Amino acid sequence: MARDTDRSLQTKLIYSVYVRSHTPEGTFRAIIPDLDRIRSLGTDIIWFMPIHPIGVEGKKGSLGCPYANRDYRSVNPAYGTLDDFRELVNEIHKRGMKVMIDVVYNHTSPDSNLYREHPEFFYHGPDGKPGNRYGDWADVIDLDYANPALWDYQIESLRFWAGIVDGFRCDVASLVPLDFWKKARTAVKQVNPGCIWLAETVHLSFACKARRLGFRAMRDTEGFDAFDIEYDYDIREVFDKLLQKKTPLSHWTDMLNMQEGLYPDNYNKLRCLENHDQPRIASAVPDMEALVNWTAMLYFLKGTTLLYAGQEWADPHQPSLFEKETVNRETGRNLTPLMKKLRAVRAELFTGEDSFWASADDARHVAVMERFSSARHCVGVFTLRGETASVRVPLPDGAYENRIGGNTVRVRDGKVFCDGTPLLLVEER
Repeated sequence: MARDTDRSLQTKLIYSVYVRSHTPEGTFRAIIPDLDRIRSLGTDIIWFMPIHPIGVEGKKGSLGCPYANRDYRSVNPAYGTLDDFRELVNEIHKRGMKVMIDVVYNHTSPDSNLYREHPEFFYHGPDGKPGNRYGDWADVIDLDYANPALWDYQIESLRFWAGIVDGFRCDVASLVPLDFWKKARTAVKQVNPGCIWLAETVHLSFACKARRLGFRAMRDTEGFDAFDIEYDYDIREVFDKLLQKKTPLSHWTDMLNMQEGLYPDNYNKLRCLENHDQPRIASAVPDMEALVNWTAMLYFLKGTTLLYAGQEWADPHQPSLFEKETVNRETGRNLTPLMKKLRAVRAELFTGEDSFWASADDARHVAVMERFSSARHCVGVFTLRGETASVRVPLPDGAYENRIGGNTVRVRDGKVFCDGTPLLLVEER
C-alpha cells in the first residue's frame, strides 16, 4: 500500500453522483438541497463523475459521454461555473463530508484543448492518426505517457483541483504508468496532504488481453503502491457470472478469500453491487427480500462501500451516460432505512484492522462471512434468494442479538435458522 494510506478509509461510504442525471436541473447548485439526505445515509465522501466539458467530435448520444473530456482545467458549462462548483464543495464540507472528482487520464475527446495545443502528447496508430490502443472507443483518443511534458501538464492539473477537492477517482488507472501515479501522488501531497486516491483498475480479462497485445496494464498488486483504494474488478467477472447464475456462490467467496490472502495487510478494495458502468443490482435481483440480503452483504464486505445514486430506491434502470435521464426516486421501493441501519452497525463494529473470511452454502445460496478483530468476532449470514434456511455458523451455541433486525436468534448444534432476512451476529472477545 501507499505508505501514508489511512486504514480508516476501509470503514467509509462513498456516494457516486452523475451531475447531469441527479436532479431535473442537472446542475451543481441543484445538488445542494439534496446534501442533507445524502449525508443521512452515512455518506463520508461524495464522488462526482467527470465535471469537465465534454467533447463534441465523435460524441455518443445527443449529449456525449462525460469520460470524453475536452478540458482538464474547467467545468462543464451545462453544470454551472467553477464558482458554482466551489460553492457545492463548501456546502459538502459544512456537512462533514469530503469530495472526490473523476480524473480521466488515459484519453481525451478528439477535439480536446490538449490535442489542439499538444498533439505530441497523444498516441498515434500505424496510420499516423490519433486513436486508441484498445478496441473501438470512437469518442476518445489515447494519451502517450512516453512524453515527460505530458506528465508535468497532468500533475499541474491535479495540483489545481487538489486545492479544491479531497480526492480523485482515476478512470482506467491501470492503463496509465504506475510511475506517473506515484509521482503525481507525491506532488499533490504538497497541496493536499490528505488527498484520497481511488483507482479504477480494469477487469482481469481486459488486463490480460492488453498485455497479450503488447500494451501496458498495471497489476492490482502494483497499483497499491500509489493508490489508497482499488476497484474489485479483479474478481468482478466472477461476481457477474454469479448474478447470471453461471457460477456457484462459493466461486465468488473463494475469490474474496484470495484477495484477503494475496494483497497487503491494509489493502482496500472498493465494494459495490452496481456503478455507472454496471447494471443496476435491482435489475439482476428484482425480489426485495433477496435484494435486502445482497445489500446487507455489501456493507459487511471488507473495504470501502460504494453506493451509486438511485441504488437506495432500488431503481432497476441504469441511466444512460450519453443522455439526460434523471434518477428515479418514485420506484415505490426504498432501501434508505436499511442502509442507515447498516451504516450505523458497520461504524460500530468494524475497523480498518479487521481480517475477513467467507464461505458459501451453494445448495441454499447462502453466504456466511466473518470479520475478526481483537475485540469481537462478527458473523454475517445472507440468504441471497431471500429464502428460509438452516445454516451452519462458526459460533458457539447460545442466544444472539441480530444487529440488523434487532431480533434474538439462537445457535443450536452449530446451526442458526434464517427466516429470509439477513443476520449479523457478534461474539465479543
